[in-house]
This record gives sequence, C-alpha cells and structure tokens, in this order.
Amino acid sequence: MAAQPRKPTMRDVSRLAGVSTMTVSRVLADPSIVAEDTRARVMQAVEQLGYVPDLVAGSLSSRRTRFVGLILPTLTNSNFGDTAQGLAEALGPAYQLLIGYTLYRASEEERLVRALLARRPEALVIAGSIHTAATRRMLSNAAIPIVEIWERPEPPLDRAVGFSNVEAGRAAARHLIGLGHRRIAAIGSELDDDVADHRGEGRLQGFAAALREAGLSDDLVLRRGHAPVSFEHGAEAMAALLERAPDVEAVFAVSDASAFGAMMECRRRGIDVPGTVAIMGFGDFEVGRQCEPAISTVRVDAKAIGEKTGRLLLETLTGAGTARAPLTEDVGVSVVARGTTARRDEAGPHGAERKGRGS
Repeated sequence: MAAQPRKPTMRDVSRLAGVSTMTVSRVLADPSIVAEDTRARVMQAVEQLGYVPDLVAGSLSSRRTRFVGLILPTLTNSNFGDTAQGLAEALGPAYQLLIGYTLYRASEEERLVRALLARRPEALVIAGSIHTAATRRMLSNAAIPIVEIWERPEPPLDRAVGFSNVEAGRAAARHLIGLGHRRIAAIGSELDDDVADHRGEGRLQGFAAALREAGLSDDLVLRRGHAPVSFEHGAEAMAALLERAPDVEAVFAVSDASAFGAMMECRRRGIDVPGTVAIMGFGDFEVGRQCEPAISTVRVDAKAIGEKTGRLLLETLTGAGTARAPLTEDVGVSVVARGTTARRDEAGPHGAERKGRGS
C-alpha cells in the first residue's frame, strides 16, 4: 500500500479551533454542554482536518482490532453479497467484517466512514470511488489500507479492485449493434447531489459513447427514478421508453433487475422479446439466468472482486505484499448472450407488432 500520512489528533483539532483538548472532547461527547460558537469552531476544525475520534483507544491494550470495514451501496443486490462472501472467505478467521450500507447516499457513506474509522478498523473496503470532500479527507488521513472496489479509478485513493463500468456499457452497446439493431435505448437512474449510482451512470456513458462512435443516436439513453434500481424501475422505465419511442429495437438496462422489469412490461403489452425488442442487462443475476427467456447480460465476477481484495489486504496487513503490485487490479467483464437478444434478421417481422406497442 502507499505510504500513509500522519493521522490527525485531538490536539490538532484543539490548536486549529483555538480551544483546549478537553473542550474538543466535550463537543464530541455531548455538544449540548458547549457554547454554540465554540462548538461551531470545533466542528469546523474536525471537518477541515478530517479528524475521527478513536472510540476504542482506552479499551484495548493492543492496537489490533482484527476487523475490516466494508461499505456497500445496498444489501439487497446479490452481487454485492457475493463480493462480501468472497472477501470474508479470503480473510479467513484472522479478520472479521463489519458491514455498512449507504443506499447510494453520499451523506450516508460519509457518516459510515466516520463511524467505522472511530472504531479503528485495520482496513476499509468501499464500493465506489466518488466520495464527498469530507469522506476523501477522512480516508486519506486514516493511516490504514483503503481499497475501492467495483470501480477502476485512476488513480485510486490507495488501491482498487474492480473493472471499468464505462467499458461494461461499451461492451453492451457493441453486442446490440453487432446484432444489427439501430434504434437502441438504455435505461438507468437519475443522479442528484446525494443519491446517485455512479457505477450505473458510467455504464450509461460508455453505452452512449459506443452508439455515437457507430454513427447511431444516443437520444434514447434515459435516466429515470433514483437508485437503487429494481424490477419496478425497469417496468416503469420501459413503459416511458415505449411511449417515447415505439420503434425501439433494443434496450440495455444498467442492472439485470431493471432488465427483468422491462421484459415483464413488454410481456404485459404483448411485445415479443427478442422478436420485437431485444433486452440486455448487467450483473448476471440469478433471476436473469432462470427466467424465460433468460436475460443476456454483461457479467462481472462479483465474488472474485471480494476474493482478490481479501488476498491483497492479507498480504498488506501481514507484510507479505510487494511494492511492485499494481495500484488497481482489473477483473474485467464479459458479455453473456442468452434468449433476450438475437440477430435482427433472425428476430422475425417487426412492423405489424410495433403498431400496438404504445397501448
């Protein structure tokens, strides 16, 4: 891992705020007993320095806590569950996982980082690479290994294990273009200041770029609703898409969950998949493998992300790692073609079927 800076202390906060360390301690323990202006100065110093109090410093004779923090966007996505399982298995009995989830909220990630660092983990693993300024300061000052996963940031804060979501979107577009489709759409979620699926957004951006490079329009790359996406999201987005573009030939959804919902909306409307509309997802979820027709998808080895992260942390924490190891490990993605996509000339006649799509 890269060399870590000195971790800010309570004394650093007291000096910057111009108060005693006892006052800082009181503000952090019970803000209501400290004057408002003093409390504001202390909290401003805490924010500026990225200071995190050590909640276990007085309770342990050893500096080892033997736990690794893991922050995920959600616990309902089976891929993130596979990543957590791979990480836990790779770490083995030497370290325990403490898991938090953000529901794609940047403010919640910031809160969780602060809470976990206060309990002095020996390493921290975070899904994603886009953080608030306060979160980045805390992570940069943490003086422990930090691994960003499910992304391929350049450069990472410390280390990263993942893949390019942009390239995943490009791969999906190339697959649909290669099948002869020309009126091609994509569906994902909207971004706002706090709730955002930046990985899904990367897939949309890569998908749109590949369309443009092929001389096709990207005007049907739609962002609707908020993360996390779901079956319902896919159905609602597909309905909106069909109203806007009843001549759409193929659709990429940023998650297999949305792809399944989109397929069910087509079925309710009597639209054949893939005969009239081809549908493709991301993630290779079990529901996509077991439904009929099975969903074509962009696959990433979610469990391998956890396993590779665990091995990297073990090497680092035990001193067995090498300084020449890459900062970012790319697990790659692959296209899995199944029943929801077919060549345009093999999918059957479309013209008559399109007339009823908006109903």
